[in-house]
Amino acid sequence: MRSIWNGAISFGLVSIPIKLVNATESHSISFRQIHTEDGGRIRYRKVCELEDREVNQAEIGKGYEDADGTIIPITDEDLSHLPLPTAKTIEIVAFVPAERIDPLQMDAAYYLQAGGAPAAKPYTLLREALKRSNKVAIAKYALRGRERLGMLRVVGDAIAMHGLLWPDEVRAPEGVAPDTSVTVRDKELDLADALMDTLGEVDLDDLHDEYREAVEEVVAAKAAGETPPELPAPASSGKVLDLMAALEKSVRAAKESRGEEPAAEPERAEVRPLPQRKSARAAPKQTGGKKSTSTAEKTAAPAKKTAAKSTAKSAQGAKKTAAPAKSTAKKTAAKKTTTSKSTGAAKKTASRKRSA
Repeated sequence: MRSIWNGAISFGLVSIPIKLVNATESHSISFRQIHTEDGGRIRYRKVCELEDREVNQAEIGKGYEDADGTIIPITDEDLSHLPLPTAKTIEIVAFVPAERIDPLQMDAAYYLQAGGAPAAKPYTLLREALKRSNKVAIAKYALRGRERLGMLRVVGDAIAMHGLLWPDEVRAPEGVAPDTSVTVRDKELDLADALMDTLGEVDLDDLHDEYREAVEEVVAAKAAGETPPELPAPASSGKVLDLMAALEKSVRAAKESRGEEPAAEPERAEVRPLPQRKSARAAPKQTGGKKSTSTAEKTAAPAKKTAAKSTAKSAQGAKKTAAPAKSTAKKTAAKKTTTSKSTGAAKKTASRKRSA
């Protein structure tokens, strides 16, 4: 990897020669500006305003524009003699726990490469000290024309440095949170926890830039003279009216995507609205109570008829039931009479035989 800065780490009275290399790289697709009519490239030319001519890179330097518009030339030699110890040194100023660093402050990331064999021993010493202490080093350094803040930590067997924004460069989150007072119920928090547990963890190495892949497909199709793939229809999503229902549905969907069987939903009792009671109508005005009496008589008449019918039916049923009972009783009595007659005749015959 090509170094972008050479210097040393100042660790008390220990100096560690290092080289600064980029720890990250961009894989995003870049586009060129073209003339839409003929596809020609659009280029920017650097022109001197005083001479009205294009100049090359060797003729270009730095300058500071004063408040009145005056340009003050600044050379690399001027910057190399800055009265700062961090001009060529990463100066460690403190060691703090890693959780003290707000991720909002983190900027670009670099690797610190040991500068030759003499740097191996102090480099390893600093790395092992950071490991054992479970702390990070806060340092100051100068890069690209300004002094910066950095954080040194251990990554594998190397020391990495994250550029940090100065505390006054991080905005306070004022006016960002909702200003409406809301209440979150315990059941909603429980469902949110269940959703988090169901989604689980993810291996960051499995994540990739799908947008870049889609752009590459479009470019490949255009280069081959084919029709670029169309954007798939977005999933229909209605307005969320019930947060609990949305959380429950999310938990079920997450479990199904992981091949887990969602728990059976508890049966909910069907609630039906009660029929509205008819309001009692106001009774008509009566002069002598005749109407109410006739109404009662009319109401009672069908009831009397119904009662009479049911009584008659009951009596008829009782007669029908009693008739077979009488006939059965008669038959039983006739059998007893016949039996008694037979018994009497048998006794008379036996007495005659004895007398003879």
